Formats: sequence, C-alpha cells, structure tokens
Amino acid sequence: MTSLKQMDRAELQMFYEAALKEYESCKAKGLKLDMSRGKPSRAQVALSNDMLNIDVVSNAVTDGIDAFNYGGLDGLPICRRFFADTLGVKPEQVFVGGNASLQLMYDTIAKAYTHGLLHSEKPWSKLDKIKWLCPAPGYDRHFKVTQAFGMELITVPMNDDGPDMDMVEEVIKDPAVKGMWCVPKYSNPDGIVYSDEVIDRIAHLKPAAAADFLLMWDNAYCIHEFDGEFRPFRDILTLCSEAGNPDMVFEFASTSKITFPGSGVACFACSEANMAYMKKLISVQTISFDKINQLRHVLFLKDRASTLEHMKKHAEFLKPKFDIVLEYLECEIKPLDIGRWHTPKGGYFVSFFTIPGCAKRTNQLAKEAGVVMTAAGATYPYGIDPEDSNLRIAPSYPPVEELKEAMSVFCTCVKLAAAEKLLAEK
Repeated sequence: MTSLKQMDRAELQMFYEAALKEYESCKAKGLKLDMSRGKPSRAQVALSNDMLNIDVVSNAVTDGIDAFNYGGLDGLPICRRFFADTLGVKPEQVFVGGNASLQLMYDTIAKAYTHGLLHSEKPWSKLDKIKWLCPAPGYDRHFKVTQAFGMELITVPMNDDGPDMDMVEEVIKDPAVKGMWCVPKYSNPDGIVYSDEVIDRIAHLKPAAAADFLLMWDNAYCIHEFDGEFRPFRDILTLCSEAGNPDMVFEFASTSKITFPGSGVACFACSEANMAYMKKLISVQTISFDKINQLRHVLFLKDRASTLEHMKKHAEFLKPKFDIVLEYLECEIKPLDIGRWHTPKGGYFVSFFTIPGCAKRTNQLAKEAGVVMTAAGATYPYGIDPEDSNLRIAPSYPPVEELKEAMSVFCTCVKLAAAEKLLAEK
C-alpha cells in the first residue's frame, strides 16, 4: 500500500472517494460504541465479586481499631501495611483515604492553596502567580485540578522515556513554578514507563521554589501489566530523600482498576514530616474514611503477591483487546503512513497521533459514525493540542466484537480525515 503523502492528486482523490464510501457504510450501521474512558469491563469487575461475600464482622477489630466505629484517621494499619507493601514504602508513610486518588490529589493541592505546604512561607492563595508543569500528552483530570486553582499550566513534551527533563530543569528556575504532575509507569495515555535516568533527575530537581515545590507522583498503573511479567518500579520517596528532597513528593495509588471502580480504596504516601502536617489539616475535615471498605479490600487482596496474581486475571481480558487495537493500526494505518502510536505493555490506553491537523476531524467523524472517543486535545493543558494530532484510544470496556467494529470505524475516519487534509494541501 502506498503512503498517502506520496500519492499524486489523482491517486489521492481516488483514495478519498473510496474512504468516503467506506465511511458512509459505517454511518449506515447506526452504531453506538464507546471508547472514551479507561474503564474496566464488566468481566473485569466481576473478578472481585467474591469480595462482597467476605465476613467483615468477624474481622472488624484489627490492631485495636474497630472498623465499624470512629477513629483511625490515617486508615486501618492493616490497610496502610498493604499499600506500603505494594508501593515499596514504609507503613508510617501511607495515608489511606476514600475511594478516589483524584480526590486526595485535589485535596493536597487545595491544602497547599489554602494553608500552604509544610515548608511554605504562606498559603499559595497569597502568591501573585503559580505555574505548574504538565507533561503531555497526559491525564486530563490532572490538568483540570491545577487549572481549577487558577494556576498557569506549562506543557512539557513527553519523550519515549518520560518528560523532557532538559526543559523541566530549565523551567523550574522560575520560582513561580510550584510543582509537576507525573504518571511514572504506563503513563496516561502514552503507556510510557519513566526511565531510571529520568526518575533520578526528577528526584534530584533543585527548583527555585525549593521550600514547597510539589511533585505529584500518580502511580495509578504501578501493577497494571497486561503483557509480560510484573515490572518493578522505584521508590520515589527514598530517592527524593537521598537526593536531599525528602518532603518534595506525594505519591498516589488506588484499587480503582484492581477491584471496583468508584468503590475502591485510595492512598497517598509521603515523608513522615509531611504526614504529620497533613494529618493535622485533614483531622479538621473528617474523623476517618470508610474503614469497612479498607478492611474488605485487604481481606480480599491479602498482600502484594496475591494482588499481582489477581492482576494477571485482568491481563487475560485486557491483552486481547490491546492486540486488536494494535493489529488494526498495523494493518490499516501503518502502510499509509498517516499515523503513529506507542505500543504499551500495561495501563489502559493507546496514544495515537494522526498527521498534524487531523485529530479533531477524526474525532468528529467517529462521533458521527457512532463511536465516542475522548475529546481531541483533552490530553493537553487547557484542552489545546498544538499539533491537533493526539487521540486517546481506550479499548478496555467494550466487548471484543464491539471493539473490532469500533476500530474499523476509527481507522476509516483516520483515513478520511488524512485524505481531506492532504487534498486541501495539493
């Protein structure tokens, strides 16, 4: 198959007409398919159904704390130990919250804004300007959190081994730059794993705002392999401490894609000094989070080794779906040279790049043909992709046959949008 970019106008016109015919056929099917969010499928969720039958009554009291009553602000010790084991940190560095790590992230930023962090001279709300580093493509909800507090978002390009650290190290010379989002393993949406070099450079950052520069380390996919064995990750808390930045990082994780989305357990991990400070602030807003759910999760998941075995069951559902996506892209898009993508080994997304200027049009065409995607531009701060090229494919939720249909439509839309763009340039 000839690259579209190498076709003369007549050849390109013929290709466009064929793609348009194929697209009209797709529209005629009246499909209603959704690849917009990275949600576990119903079959994946069912893997945790036995957790609902666990006898929590007989196990209600652990480490002297009654899960059925008040108390235990920082979470059940048994649950703190579980997350510490999973993340490779100390239990005393772990705070277990409610069902959403995003809520804990928002709350951390909010406390910096209203009260300041441990070493802040004053609350961030009293500062003239706050800037925040946003590796992109990235997680849209991260960007919305810092945007909600009026921070200026600075796009940091993602390389194959993580954020562009040359840029990061240059930009943080500005004291207005107060922090950075990071998804270190199977990043959303690229599926990139930060290299050891990148992680070391992050841990050794020397920002101008050194006192309260905040590294938001969202380890959402730390055990979410779907292709191959578990890939260990580095303990960012220890690395930052060894680099002289013990209080710079907050690490976040949850069971949202391990058990039940929306009914899981989330945590953050930080230095013990940060923990004491945050517990003092949090104690004003709540007595404790849902300890029954914490208990139920630990009794079901047990420990790191058992949880990794549980994740292998998830992989059995996920890998075939990612294989379908990649097969369609390899067969339909690669020979035409009208797109590129990362090939992840874990996480929940495939990050696809159209030729510049085609992402919005591709998304529009897909929507009109009955396939809902994440909005074009969503993976960049302010929803603005400067190249208009990135689209996030989320294959986890649809059944296999629906996913095949969705990918067929998607590839047709990519072809049609590319042909339109190239014809307009001839």
